[in-house]
Amino acid sequence: MMSPLTSAAERAQLAMMLEVCAFPKPGNVDRCHDYADTKLEHFLASTIFARPALEEAATGKGRIGEIIGHAVKQTNVHKGGNTHFGAFILLIPLVYGGGIDGAVQAVARTDVSDAVAFYKAFALTNVRMNKTDEIDVNDPKALDMLRDRNMTLYDVMQHSAPNDMVAREWMNGFILTRRGADLLHQIGPGREAIVEMFLTLLATEPDTFVMKKHGRAVAEEVLVKAREVMDGKKVLETLDAEFIAAGINPGSLADITIAAIYIALSEGWEWDS
Repeated sequence: MMSPLTSAAERAQLAMMLEVCAFPKPGNVDRCHDYADTKLEHFLASTIFARPALEEAATGKGRIGEIIGHAVKQTNVHKGGNTHFGAFILLIPLVYGGGIDGAVQAVARTDVSDAVAFYKAFALTNVRMNKTDEIDVNDPKALDMLRDRNMTLYDVMQHSAPNDMVAREWMNGFILTRRGADLLHQIGPGREAIVEMFLTLLATEPDTFVMKKHGRAVAEEVLVKAREVMDGKKVLETLDAEFIAAGINPGSLADITIAAIYIALSEGWEWDS
C-alpha cells in the first residue's frame, strides 16, 4: 500500500512506470515487447528524467505550457524519441491543479505564452499533427501566428480536440481520465486492473493516434477486436500480437491510462496487490 506521504511527483512517476510495465496492452510497448526504435528502457528512463518538471508542476506555480516544455526537454535525452508527450499534456495540469477540478481551472487560465512554449516543445518531438490542425508546428511562422491571434494553450487544445482525444480531455473536464480511474477502483488493485481498464477504454473509444496513423476504419476495427476480447471471443495475447505485427499502437489511450492511474493513486487505489 502506498504511503499517504507519497508526493504528487512520485505518484505521477509511478503512474508512468505502472502503465508501461503492465501487460499485455495490445499494440503498445510493455515488459514483453519493444518497438524497433523505442524500448521499455526508454519509457522507464523518461519516467525518471521527468521528475524535475513534475516537481515544478506540483508547486502549482509557473506556466503550464512552460512546464510541459521542461518535461519534454528533460526526457528528450535518449535514442528512444518521444515517449510521454501526450501523457505530459494530461499529467502536468493534473499535478499542477492537485486533481481534476484544479486542472480544469488551471487549463482555462493558460495564455499565449503557454501556447508558444507548448509549440516549442512540440517541435522537439516526432508526434504526428492532424491534417486539420490550423497552425503547423513545423511552419517557421507558427509562433508568430499564435501571438498574432492571441491563442492560448486552451485555444490550441480546443482546435485539436475534434481529432485528438488527449486534447479533448482539456475540453470535457478530463472525462476519460475520470472514467479510467473509476474503473481501477471498481476492478481492484494490481497491474491486471490496469490491463482491464485499458482494454475497456480500447473497446469503447476509437484511439485517435491509431486514427492519425492508419485511418478511421482501422481505429474502428481496433475497437471491435477489443470488444471481442472482452466478450471472450478472442484471446488478449493474440490481439496483442496482431497489433504489434500491424504496427497498431493505441498511444493516445496509453496517455489517458497514465493520467487515470495518477488520479486513482491520489485517491488511494493500490497498485501493489
